Amino acid sequence: MPGVRSGGRVFLVAALAGSLAGLVGGGFRWCLRHADRLRGEVLEAAAGLGPAGWMVPVALTALGAALACAIARSVPHAAGSGIPHVEAVWRQESEAHPLLLLPAKFFGGLVAIGSGLVLGREGPLVHMGAAIGSLAGRRARLGAEDARLLYAALGGAGLAAAFAAPLGGLLFVCEEVTRTIRPRLVLLTLVAAVTAVVCSRLVVGGGPVFPVPDLAVPPLWMLPVFLLFGVTAGALGAAYSALVVGTLNACDRLTRVPLIARAAAIGAVVGALMAADPLLAGGGDPLSERLLAGGGMTAGALAVYLAVRFVAGPLSYAAATPGGLFAPLLALGALWGALAQALACPFLPAGTGARSRSRWWAWRPCSPGWYGLR
Repeated sequence: MPGVRSGGRVFLVAALAGSLAGLVGGGFRWCLRHADRLRGEVLEAAAGLGPAGWMVPVALTALGAALACAIARSVPHAAGSGIPHVEAVWRQESEAHPLLLLPAKFFGGLVAIGSGLVLGREGPLVHMGAAIGSLAGRRARLGAEDARLLYAALGGAGLAAAFAAPLGGLLFVCEEVTRTIRPRLVLLTLVAAVTAVVCSRLVVGGGPVFPVPDLAVPPLWMLPVFLLFGVTAGALGAAYSALVVGTLNACDRLTRVPLIARAAAIGAVVGALMAADPLLAGGGDPLSERLLAGGGMTAGALAVYLAVRFVAGPLSYAAATPGGLFAPLLALGALWGALAQALACPFLPAGTGARSRSRWWAWRPCSPGWYGLR
């Protein structure tokens, strides 16, 4: 009956479903890690082919985007991040379709992100986690209200598994999916998210997603500087979101171009960027890690990376493949932070920068990569 609760049994179901979501999330991250390594090996091999080698990444990403788009087309709601669909199911405006979504999101997202599109893993993992929650609620024959809460909680568990961040998964559920804070929802999400993170670490290990070195504590008088930086970063994020919507609308007007052909064309463009420098494509984790470790890039190079990835992300999302927006935005935030520091460092007293001035202004080329930006 609608509204009937399932007692304490739902917390056991949340723990079991969270464990499964963690294993799926860990497996997805493991596959993406090896796909990134394989892509790098292909690029290195292509670099030895001379001028014709640039065709290899173009063909690789074009084929990957076309295949991922074809997978997404075969299942309703499989394209994109999937988070709007999770929210629609929560509002009881759509059906979950969990049996079809799980394999489509896993393999479609793996092909799309692994081939180099500027997309994130978090969207597919949220969608897959919610699908697991839907399946668990049905199999356990939970009451309608608890099944709905479990669905949202497992979406948060998927996000937690994506970044090893259980509190991030909880905040995502309360602020983005449900826009409400209920004690039962909070407890269910915490149970699911913690078990998901623990089980994902069994697959990918327990290290931090983004290792951050020890940094000196900035002086108190620099707080207004950080406030100004936060405002500009927020404006950058809003502009990125507007560009995503605008790109989707523009691509939707190309009604005479088949969707798979459009995805292949977008993939070819991103592949050409990857031929110029691998850090211009992909989800952005290697770029974020490099910046957090000290960078070694000029302000001009940082500006180029920022501008290119700012456009490449929305373009990749318009390919209608499984993939999220959050991880590329993390890379943009890291780029903007590095660029802001590089520009402000000459005007700040010695010792207040997060990194020494020379490290930001001493450019070392990325590898592999053989055209431009060197």
